[in-house]
Order: sequence, then structure tokens, then C-alpha cells
Amino acid sequence: MSLPVVAVVGRPNVGKSTLVNRIIGRREAIVEPRPGVTRDRKVVEAEWLGHHFSLLDTGGWIADGDALDDKVTRQSETAMAQSDVVLLVLDSTVGVTHEDQLVVDRLRRSKVPVLVVANKVDDAAHEHSIWEMMGLGLGDPFPVSALHGRGTGDLLDEVVRLLPDDPSDTPSPPEGDDPNMFAVAVVGRPNVGKSTLFNRLIGEERAIVHDRPGTTRDAIDTVVETDHGPIRFIDTAGMRRKARIAEDTEYYSLIRALKAVDSSDVALLVVDATVGVTHQDQRLAERVDGAGCPIVILLNKWDLLGTAKRTRIAEDVERKLGFLGESPVLRVSALSGKGVNRLWPAIQSAVVEYRTRIPTRDVNKVIRSAQAAQPAPRGARVLYATQGATDPPTFVLFVNRELPRTYMRYIERRLREEFGLGATPIKLRVRRRSD
Repeated sequence: MSLPVVAVVGRPNVGKSTLVNRIIGRREAIVEPRPGVTRDRKVVEAEWLGHHFSLLDTGGWIADGDALDDKVTRQSETAMAQSDVVLLVLDSTVGVTHEDQLVVDRLRRSKVPVLVVANKVDDAAHEHSIWEMMGLGLGDPFPVSALHGRGTGDLLDEVVRLLPDDPSDTPSPPEGDDPNMFAVAVVGRPNVGKSTLFNRLIGEERAIVHDRPGTTRDAIDTVVETDHGPIRFIDTAGMRRKARIAEDTEYYSLIRALKAVDSSDVALLVVDATVGVTHQDQRLAERVDGAGCPIVILLNKWDLLGTAKRTRIAEDVERKLGFLGESPVLRVSALSGKGVNRLWPAIQSAVVEYRTRIPTRDVNKVIRSAQAAQPAPRGARVLYATQGATDPPTFVLFVNRELPRTYMRYIERRLREEFGLGATPIKLRVRRRSD
């Protein structure tokens, strides 16, 4: 059962993301004391008095801005149209501005219930500042302090009163909350086309796309129904080296991106083919590989390259990303969609490999063959082996003494080759026989 949606809208820097964090009780949305930090629509689950709903954080609504501002505004307008309740956040210390009035005019034309939130009313002495907002024609404003929590309880009481009736006392969690759902993270340096690819994959303009580096701040996820079941796609902020992260917003963006990688089953590493594989791409690939996440390399903007440049880029990938082993390399154009269809078989293959279950008899046959071809040093032996888990394939080796790390890598390689596990991570657990 899908949850009702509550959208938090308003012009930039009125405290929308602070209110979202206050309602859900954790710092999920990035907050900075300057406009323009939130750009994409971000959905989180919230709960109040046993009522569950989806909370939709949006970027600031700007009437007259640049091309990026226009895209953020359209995202906000989409959120208004998709919601069951809208929270219009206003800054009580500033009053009603021209842009506030434009948002109000648009909301008056909609049939969605609207609650006016007079934010930054930190104490009773400042409540007089809300009277101007009563003339907007959207009902009495709710004086709150999103930063300190003042008044948010009364606001949420009214929110749940307006939500559609839920016939179930214990609603099912939204489909995106299934911890076992296969997750695909879209990662890469800033401005390589990740959000364009993300929008191409999910079939709508969900993430903001613009030719300015660093547009995506949060990790945005969307569940897509495919022939292979639901898949969660996660669009992440562009990752830069920590030494180049100079502001808090980028720091929290990096943390969320790394968290998304750690919780994903496959990472799509997007590389700008017109630039080639940079040192930054290499470091990022190492970080994703270290998380045990299988990688599909996407050379984006391939259609912009001539024959000679394509040959050099192919050699570049082999030389600089060779440590990723059997990771598939796809040539695509996220903007035109050319080659993107080949991504689905690659993801399907990764799903199959990630969930592979191998009979114990076959596992031990490969282990015996590997040891016969190359015995471990100092009399160490694998006495017995079994696959203990999937997602990813995890093998338990029962040994008579400690195995050298190099020999463990040899065993891993043999298992990967014999069972066609491709680029999926393999975990080896060693249990030493007690004397």
C-alpha cells in the first residue's frame, strides 16, 4: 500500500529542509544557511501518532531565475501536484515576499489541502509576525520553529487529520523500504552525466540535470519495476577528493554518496569519455571496489568521440581501471539514450551473479582441484568448504591452519572463474579446525 504524500514547498532558504529533519527526527536533508542547497525532490518516510506518510522535500520555488532555478522550480511544482497535503513554509522574520505570493497563487488553483507554516517563530513574543500571513487566503498559519521544534506537534496533528483515510492500522512500508530489494547506485565525478543517466533509467525527470558541477546534493533513490523485479536506483552527488571538499554541504553530500555505495548491490561508475579516466575516477573506483560492490563501467558521451579518441579511451580504461577485473564496460550516451538499453542485461547478469547459490559438492570439487594444481605453503589445507550465504556469494572455508592472503586470492579467483561469477564480490570466511 502506497503511503500518502506530504510536500514541503516554498521559496529558497525559509527552512524547508530543517522542518523535514525535525519531523523525521534525524538529519536526512542537507541544511545550510544559504539558498539553493536543496535541488532535487527527496522522499523520506515519516510517522506521527501511528500515521505513516511520505515526506517530500523540495528545492526553493523561484519565479525568475536561471535555467537551473527553472528546473528546481518545476520539481517543486511536480511535488505540489503529486501530494495529498502541502506544507507552504514561510519565513516569519521576513514576512510575505513577492515570490511567496506567486507560490500562494499557484496553490490556490490546486485542490490539494494547504497548511501555511510560519517558520522561525522561536518564542511567543514573535507570534505577532504571523498575522500578515492570515491574509493569504489559505487558512490560519501555524507558528513553528523548525530549528527548535516549537509548534511542530500541532502542525503534525493537522497534517494527519487531512491525510486520506488508511484502512490498515499497520500500513505496509513503501516499496522502496524493502531491505532485500536490489539496489543500483549511480556514481562518478561531478558533471559526468550521472543525473541525466538516472533520469533516462527511471523514465522521468526526477533528478535535476544541469551543466554546472555539483548540482545533485543528496542521494536520490527511485524504485523502478523491471522484468527482473523492482530495482532501486540511487543517484548520488559527484564525488571529489576530500582535500577538495571546502564546504559543509559537499561534505554531507560525500557522506551520503558513500553510504549509498555501501548499501548498494551494483554501482554504475559513470566516466566522461570526452575527458578519459582521470586520477579521481581511479580513486573513486577503488573506493567502490573496496565496499565489495560489483561495478559496471559506463563511458558516457561516447557519441561525441571520433574513432582515434575511442581507441585511446579503451586503452585508458584497460590501463587505469584494470584492477576492477571482469567489470563490464559499456559505451553509452545518457543524453540521447544510445547504448543505454545494453545496461539492463548487464544489471540482470549482476543480479544473477549476486544471488548465485552453488551446491556444496561443486564447491568442494573446485577447492580440491585448486589445491591439487597449487598447494598452499607450509602444509595449510582447506579441509571442507560450503557456501554460507548469497547477496553476495559467501563461502566458508574450514582449514587446518591459517592460509596466506595470496592463497586466499587464488582460491577466490578459481571460484570466480569456475562458477562464472564475473565482477560480483566474493566473501571468504575462514574457520580453523580446533586441535
